[in-house]
Amino acid sequence: MVLQYKGVPVYYEDEGQGDAIILLHGFLANSTMWKDIKPLFVKNKRVICIDLLGHGQTDCLGYSHTMTDMGDAALAVLDHLKLKTYSLIGHSMGGYVALAIAEKNPKAILCVCLMNSTYHADDEERKALRKRANIMIQTNFESMVRMSVANLFSSESRVTHRKDIDKAIDEALKTVPQGYIAGQEGMLLRKDKFDFFKNLDAHKLIIIGKKDPVIDGELIISEIEDTDIQYKELSYGHMSYIENKSELSYLIKHLIEFTHL
Repeated sequence: MVLQYKGVPVYYEDEGQGDAIILLHGFLANSTMWKDIKPLFVKNKRVICIDLLGHGQTDCLGYSHTMTDMGDAALAVLDHLKLKTYSLIGHSMGGYVALAIAEKNPKAILCVCLMNSTYHADDEERKALRKRANIMIQTNFESMVRMSVANLFSSESRVTHRKDIDKAIDEALKTVPQGYIAGQEGMLLRKDKFDFFKNLDAHKLIIIGKKDPVIDGELIISEIEDTDIQYKELSYGHMSYIENKSELSYLIKHLIEFTHL
C-alpha cells in the first residue's frame, strides 16, 4: 500500500489484527528484511512494515533525511491507519527513527526495541566516515554499497551466510544514490537520545551483537545498568536478523507477548 506524504509515495505493508507492531528497517534495507520475522506475529497481531524515506518503494524528499523527517513520514502512515498505541522495533537506522517517533508521540508507545541500534549520536569519527562515504558514493555507487553492507557482518558470518549477504546486497543496490546520501546525512545530524529513552514510560529493550562493528555494546550495557532499559546480547554482528535469526525471533516474539499482556 502507498500513502502520499508531502508529494512523495510512502510504501507500507499492513497485515493481521490486534495490537500493532511497527517494524522499521535499517540503512540500505527495506520492508523485505522482515520477511522471516513478520510471520511470527500476523496470526494474532497487526504488523506494519514501512519503507523509510529514500529506501525500498518510498521516494526521497531531499538530500538530507533527518531521523525526524523519516519519523514524521512513518507517523503519517500510523495516523492514516488511526493507530492509538503501538510497539516499535527498529533495526540500526530504524532504531533512530523509532526514537524520533517515540519523542513525537510518547503516550502511544507500548514498547521500543532498538535492534543493533543505539540512543547515542554519532561521534566525530563516525560523522567523518559518513561524509567521506557520501563523496565516494557519487562516483562508485555499487562498490560502496557492497562494502557498506558486507562490513556490517562479523567475519564468521561473511563465510557462513554468504547467500543471505548477497541477497541483502541485492536489496541495498535498489536504494537510489540520493537515498543513500540523504540517509547518511540524516544519521550524522541526529542528537543523543539517552535521557529521553531512559525516561520514556514504555517497555524498552536493546538487542546487542557481541561482534557488532558499529554499535559499542559494552558502553551501552554500562550506561543502562541503573535504568529500566533491558538488553539481550547475541553472539554475532550488526545484522542479527540474518546472523542470529532463530535467537532474535525468539526474543522479539516473547518481547511482544510480554508487552501486550
